[in-house]
Amino acid sequence: MTDRPLKQIHLAAHFPGVNNTTVWSDPASGSHIEFESFRHLAQTAERGKFDFFFLAEGLRLRETNGRIHDLDVVGRPESITVLNALAAVTERIGLAATVNATFNEPYELARRFASLDHLSGGRAAWNVVTSSDAFTGENFRRGGYLDRADRYTRAAEFVELARKLWDSGDTRGFADTGDAEVRHAGRQFEVRGWLSLPRPPQGHPVVIQAGDSDEGREFAAAAADVIFSRHSTLADGQAFHRDVKRRLAGYGRKPDELKILPAATFVLGDTDADAAERAAEVRRAQVGPQTTINYLEQVWGVDLSGHDPDGPLPTVDPDPDSALVQGRVRLPDPAGTAARWRALAAEKNLTSRELVIEVTGRQSFIGSPATVAGQINHFVQNDAADGYVLVPHLTPGGLDEFVDRVVPLLQERGVFRTDYTGPTLRDHLGLPVPGRR
Repeated sequence: MTDRPLKQIHLAAHFPGVNNTTVWSDPASGSHIEFESFRHLAQTAERGKFDFFFLAEGLRLRETNGRIHDLDVVGRPESITVLNALAAVTERIGLAATVNATFNEPYELARRFASLDHLSGGRAAWNVVTSSDAFTGENFRRGGYLDRADRYTRAAEFVELARKLWDSGDTRGFADTGDAEVRHAGRQFEVRGWLSLPRPPQGHPVVIQAGDSDEGREFAAAAADVIFSRHSTLADGQAFHRDVKRRLAGYGRKPDELKILPAATFVLGDTDADAAERAAEVRRAQVGPQTTINYLEQVWGVDLSGHDPDGPLPTVDPDPDSALVQGRVRLPDPAGTAARWRALAAEKNLTSRELVIEVTGRQSFIGSPATVAGQINHFVQNDAADGYVLVPHLTPGGLDEFVDRVVPLLQERGVFRTDYTGPTLRDHLGLPVPGRR
């Protein structure tokens, strides 16, 4: 770290999914369908002056061995619908939704996000995801799937076309000349006309991307305002931060025009020892017997319903061509992954369940409020991240303790805002309003 001014930390709140995130067995765990759950978590994040509230979304329930995986949420409302409702009960916090660029169309999606941006006064964000999953594609008329390279080709053209559509109306309403009419003929889409809304308050809603491949990093450098990351150690985070930021110059962008926000969990205690004990309990609750078996089946590709989760790893070899698990991408190189896991289990004397706990843990801040505030600040000031998307293990009240006990300490250090300084999400993130092209 140099003598530069202290970096300001960016924080976002993720309404978590299930499996090895949500602890359903806790009496404080609430509904993932009732609006009150979304309202509580979003308003808590806004009370903590977070940049944005984030919803992930899948387009098909996962199946294992032909049966719906019953740890999934069944019936969770569509994300943009939830965020439009939250716009009415929040004032400043950004509202981010995951929407798939493989199974949607640019005009429709540009209109939906422009609507959210108008209704919220400039707080909309779109997390762009793609899919190569033919199983998910069965839910759509087009069906099928796209090869990995084609997924990003479609996504890049999709985002570019959405931005053209957002630019096609002036600040008063509709353009009164043909100059702003969209005339797009590309490899993936052909569109002509104007969006049926004025230009959004932010110019363009904030674009978020998650992808660790070389294609994903390049797409983020070219098109995203925020990129999620899974790198959990200081060194790995710094390497990712350097690599992605250096790519920006190739697109005429400055380093601070893309924010890097890894996902992270947290467990607080009155002391570090107390927090460590609580964290161990949380992880065992997150990775129960059923989750253990399901995760092993993603690698082995064989029915392990009779396997003892508290015994050693399976002795059979993985099936590289298995379709046992549907709706979730299998880990690459099943045979190599199984070999590495066996070596790790032997080295640390781990059961199957303990091994899954070990390999599925994302970055987690564990300790007293002072310790956690110090950990987050250390990673940000040393350029392992620009901030974090916090994923509580309980909904809707899992963020309350962080806001009440950690945020004030970050504010005392002078590294986190004490109030919002502008009305839009771009204001919170320190991002420029894009000029109309």
